Amino acid sequence: MDVERDKRVAAWAAAELVEDGMTVGLGTGSTVAHLLPALAARNLDLACVATSPQTEGAARSLGLRIVPFEGPEGLDRLDLAIDGADQVTRSGWLIKGGGGAHTREKRVAAAAERFVVIVDSRKLVDRLTPPVPLELLRYGLAATLRDLGAARLRDAAPSPEGGVIADYGGEFDDPEELSAWLSSVPGVIEHGLFPPAMVGEILVGRNGDVDRIAGQDPAGLG
Repeated sequence: MDVERDKRVAAWAAAELVEDGMTVGLGTGSTVAHLLPALAARNLDLACVATSPQTEGAARSLGLRIVPFEGPEGLDRLDLAIDGADQVTRSGWLIKGGGGAHTREKRVAAAAERFVVIVDSRKLVDRLTPPVPLELLRYGLAATLRDLGAARLRDAAPSPEGGVIADYGGEFDDPEELSAWLSSVPGVIEHGLFPPAMVGEILVGRNGDVDRIAGQDPAGLG
C-alpha cells in the first residue's frame, strides 16, 4: 500500500470540488498537506480559514489567501470545509484530533455548508476505538481528569487557545452516547468525536483511486 499516494489522490479529488469565489475551511494534518498545493495549483479566487498555525503558514507560503475566523468580524459561514480524520466509519462517525486541533476543526466543519473528509484506506474502520482526543480547560484540570477517569494528558503543546490536550482511553460501543457524556463533563472544551450529521462526503484513497462515501446533508448545522 502506497499511503502517501492514497492521501494525495483523496486530497486532489477534494480540491476539484472547490469552485472560484468559495470560502473554504482548511483542516490540519498529513492528508491536508497534500490538499494545499492541489488547491494552490488551481489558481482560484478563494478566501480560506485555517484550523491551525501550521496549516495557515503552509497555505500562505503557497499563495492561498487566509482570512480571519476570530472575533465578531470573522466569517460566520463557509461554503466548504476539507479535513482528514484519524478514524472513519462508513456510517460517517469520525475521530479527529491526533494533531490536537479538533476544537478548531469542529468549529470550522460545523460552519461549512458542506464538510468533506479526506483519508487513505487505513483510516476506514468497522467501529471507532479509543483513544478519543480531548481539549481540556487548564483551570480545574485535576478535577476534570478525575471526572473523566480514563483520560490521560498528552505530551503535546497547548492548543492555539491555550487548552490542554489529552486522550480518553476508555472502551465504548456507542459513539453517540460517549459524545454526549464527554460534552457534559465540566472542563472538557471539546472532544474528537464528529457525528455523521456533520459529514457531507468521505473521499477514501485506495490503491491510487478514490472511493466516495456519501454523508448526510450538513446544511444549517453551523
